[in-house]
Amino acid sequence: MTSLPSLNALRAFDAVARLGSVTAAAEALHVTHGAVSRQLRTLEAHFGTPLFDKSGRGLALTAHGRLLQPSIREAFARLAAGCDALSRQLESQPFTLACPGSLLARWLIPRLDRLNADLPALRLRVVSSEGELDPRRDDIDATLRFAAPPWPEDIAVFPLQSERIVAVATPAVWAHTSHHTAAAMLGEATLLDTASRPQAWPQWAAAMGVEPTTLAAARQRGRTFEHLYYLLEAALAGLGVAIAPELLVSSDLFQGRLVAPWPALETDAALGLWLAPGRERRRGEHLAAWLARELAAG
Repeated sequence: MTSLPSLNALRAFDAVARLGSVTAAAEALHVTHGAVSRQLRTLEAHFGTPLFDKSGRGLALTAHGRLLQPSIREAFARLAAGCDALSRQLESQPFTLACPGSLLARWLIPRLDRLNADLPALRLRVVSSEGELDPRRDDIDATLRFAAPPWPEDIAVFPLQSERIVAVATPAVWAHTSHHTAAAMLGEATLLDTASRPQAWPQWAAAMGVEPTTLAAARQRGRTFEHLYYLLEAALAGLGVAIAPELLVSSDLFQGRLVAPWPALETDAALGLWLAPGRERRRGEHLAAWLARELAAG
């Protein structure tokens, strides 16, 4: 079986055959004059025969070159048509995004109309996923999630914003709980915790200089919820003090439903768009760019 020449050599041949010069072919292919010349020499060495003759300032096909050209042009036309067809099919399919219910309800849903208006070709479909947030599932294209590196090597991750966590409660809860120091608060408050983010309170307490034993005692008296969404609802119901991503409580803080006596703490995690392996990267990039703009707008 005859071995095929390199695709780059065939592309260079096709461009020179169409345009009649190495210079014009180099401009069309966005490479240097020398790169095209090297590819032509490689192709002629492969076949063991000249494919071009000098013709004035340009090049003309030899008899062997004229024999090769139609099949090369047809092959590239068929490749372009096949890639085109696949791109059209992919773009016509909905792009399915999974994200935790808390992020969906508190940040994404209020922006969905704007997202769909700005990216109509994406045909976005959003699903809530509290358990399985790894985008390797067959039924999703990407996941929007908070996570700390290292991130999986086989997944394209578009970091969007560093995570900041904050201790929040209703004004009524703070009225009956000391918040002069973090340690005093932990000694009195009912802490609201979540099984999905067990590291949040320890990170916050360590940054505030609170002894681990003080935090451990407070957590024993507290309440644990399965998911962050339930935790935030509990905080709004006045059941205690919650620790949460600032992004998800910013609206409640602005409207005064929740109060945060201490500044937000930046963690090593980030909100990111995780693109499933094998998915078309271009649509993921468009969505990531839109999300980044929305987050920057506040």
